[in-house]
Amino acid sequence: MIPSVLPTYNRAPLEFVKGEGAWLTEADGRRFLDLGAGIAVNALGHAHPALVMALTGQAQNLWHVSNLYQIPQQQALADKLVDNTFADTVFFTNSGTEACELAVKMARKHFHDKDQPEKVEIITFDGSFHGRSSAGIAAAGSEKMTKGFGPLLPGFVLLTFGDLDGVTNAITDKTAAILIEPVQGEGGIRPVPDAEMKALRRICDENELLLILDEVQCGVGRTGKLFAHEWAGITPDIMMVAKGIGGGFPLGAVLATEEAASGMTAGTHGSTYGGNPLGCAVGCAVIDHVADTEFLAEVNRKAGLLRQKLEGLAAEHPEVFDQVRGTGLMLGIKCKATNIDVVNAGYDNQVITVPAADNVIRLLPPLTLTEDDIAEALTRLDKVAVQVEASLASA
Repeated sequence: MIPSVLPTYNRAPLEFVKGEGAWLTEADGRRFLDLGAGIAVNALGHAHPALVMALTGQAQNLWHVSNLYQIPQQQALADKLVDNTFADTVFFTNSGTEACELAVKMARKHFHDKDQPEKVEIITFDGSFHGRSSAGIAAAGSEKMTKGFGPLLPGFVLLTFGDLDGVTNAITDKTAAILIEPVQGEGGIRPVPDAEMKALRRICDENELLLILDEVQCGVGRTGKLFAHEWAGITPDIMMVAKGIGGGFPLGAVLATEEAASGMTAGTHGSTYGGNPLGCAVGCAVIDHVADTEFLAEVNRKAGLLRQKLEGLAAEHPEVFDQVRGTGLMLGIKCKATNIDVVNAGYDNQVITVPAADNVIRLLPPLTLTEDDIAEALTRLDKVAVQVEASLASA
């Protein structure tokens, strides 16, 4: 008989009841060091006082009115994002998947209103992940996400990750945009080199295309900049944001230039819950913390310390770990052992990591991770490696 919760997840046998900072408490009382942060969602850790205050304070006043009316908290968050980014305008969603849907619509509507309705195709890359909507799975194109869900939404041209020549050759009169994650998350923590980001921006400019960046996982301070594309010194035309922006509260956004968003007039898009007072109150608190230059400097310092220690860990356990990659506090360890075995050994040793493609485990800890947390992370990950080595030796 089918469970009351649709069985679309292979869930770990863990039930967390409380969180504080980088720590989660299981129902049986065990404490787990959370190096996953809800897959890069809990940017400020669990139960951050500023977020608790923002949420409870707003909850005592107003939860929902709908976008038929002005929402001061939404305006405040939009202003903060515009002030701190390339964007001229923002639309709020509940998730990254919804942000993808709007980004695709926005790009196509832009060219439709420029009397170029044939420009509907969007170039994407293998290993990408843009959510599980019809547009998101068609954009990523992997069999894992698309099998059984056809016919797929047309209009996406899937290329090999890192193939700049392929990008140039794929552009036709139908091409509207290029969509890419500055750092692939689900794809195995694969950063796009700065030179390639610059080249993609140049290709878009030369061919009058829109550059759409998916910063759902790599944005909001995760790489040590407010948004990952800043490292390359470029700006997109449209950007998808979610996960960390709500610090754990469901919140997403599409940021865009005035030109890119020019087709999105009244009635062209909407959302019942998007931009509600609760979510935007929390989002304002998140941005107030994460956009601070001193906060980001600390993220970079701690990221450097963690990476250095992880490099040492990988060197000490060459049968388990291969290499460390990523940027900021968006790190991956490519494994020689099966990555799921490493993740499961982590559960045994009360440390949480997240699997990804290319046999990688992801480390996406709260940006508020302390030096003591880092030291404890290495102690527990070392125990994980020893356990996996013992398992390999006895196999």
